[in-house]
Amino acid sequence: MHRSNWAKGLDFGSVVTRGVNIGGWLVLEPWITPSIFQQFPESDGIVDEYTLSKKLGNQTAHDQVLKPHWDSWVTQDDFNTISSYGFNVVRIPIGYWAYASYGEPFASGAAPYLDKAITWARNAQPKPLKVIVDLHGAPLSQNGFDNSGQRIDSPGKPGWQGGDSVSQTLEVLQTLSSKYATPAMQDVVVGIELLNEPLSSDLDLDELYNFYRSGFETVRNVSDTTVVLQDGFRNANTWNGFLTPKDGGAQHVAVDHHEYQVFNNWQVALQPWEHRQHVCNDAVNYGGADKWTLVGEWTAAMTDCATWLNGYGTESRFEGKFDGSPVIGSCGTVNDIATWNQTFKDDTRGYIEAQMEVFESTTRGWIFWNFKTENAAEWDMYKLVDAGVFPQPLTERKFGAICTTIS
Repeated sequence: MHRSNWAKGLDFGSVVTRGVNIGGWLVLEPWITPSIFQQFPESDGIVDEYTLSKKLGNQTAHDQVLKPHWDSWVTQDDFNTISSYGFNVVRIPIGYWAYASYGEPFASGAAPYLDKAITWARNAQPKPLKVIVDLHGAPLSQNGFDNSGQRIDSPGKPGWQGGDSVSQTLEVLQTLSSKYATPAMQDVVVGIELLNEPLSSDLDLDELYNFYRSGFETVRNVSDTTVVLQDGFRNANTWNGFLTPKDGGAQHVAVDHHEYQVFNNWQVALQPWEHRQHVCNDAVNYGGADKWTLVGEWTAAMTDCATWLNGYGTESRFEGKFDGSPVIGSCGTVNDIATWNQTFKDDTRGYIEAQMEVFESTTRGWIFWNFKTENAAEWDMYKLVDAGVFPQPLTERKFGAICTTIS
């Protein structure tokens, strides 16, 4: 029922959404660009964009670190490359502080780069790209992760929903909507994602629902651009009945699910075939949603070996160095794709293909995380394509129908 409308909104007809995230650009993540953080002594306590700006001061952080990074990490050439590989969507994370600091120490200046990116998407060759604008960080942090801009270790819970943080987030969404949800933008901006990865288990769910409803109305006051709800680490079908045509006549709403198998001890211990099996078994979780669904983040990684993936200064579960985790193996050369043997390449490709198979058969499609990294090969689309591990063309299958074979 909804599938055709989502396709129409993306202007792809029957073409599946196949996208890539532009992460580590307008919101820093230490594991994507460790060199930015390695230049400072650990004693400085710089672990995220918040502490970077707080320690250096807004102007210094902007002039010496952020602006040079914004100018170089992504260019028109990247969007052309992404288009040439057959992707049709880019999801672009941005933090609230690009539009208002609300007294926090974040350096501003990122907003014009999102404007540039939308122009690059329009002008991408050989085909234009569509854009999902993703509010990746909210005031006081919606999840406590460094990818929100502000890592919170103690008391270990997100601060969002406290104070004026929700109303401030809605103000930022008003700004984003007035800029990017206008009819004049609908040729390129196909979705506004209200908030990335709210940690629903640690938040007031009623407040989260109310925020999503208010955010939806904020976008609707401008246009009918698709509103994307991140599922908050719950199954997409747990949002059934909310913001549907029967719920106040809501239309053009999508749910974004993120699929990772490396952030707990039992999953990082899985064998490659078990990772594939887990993806196939999870297919049932996508089919029962009453809204368009897409997998807005997923990875080729079967380990958490990427340097600082678990936070700056934090080691991996895979090597048994994270929070009492058992030793699974050695990270060794996992982060250097030039040293991968054929077995590891095939296992990684099989995991990629299994995910593509499930996501394309049960949802509107997928958006891989990430387009590139400095040295985290399992997460780096560019490196994976160059090594023949990420399918080219995107429909190519080396291993056939993996889930059908397993079942």
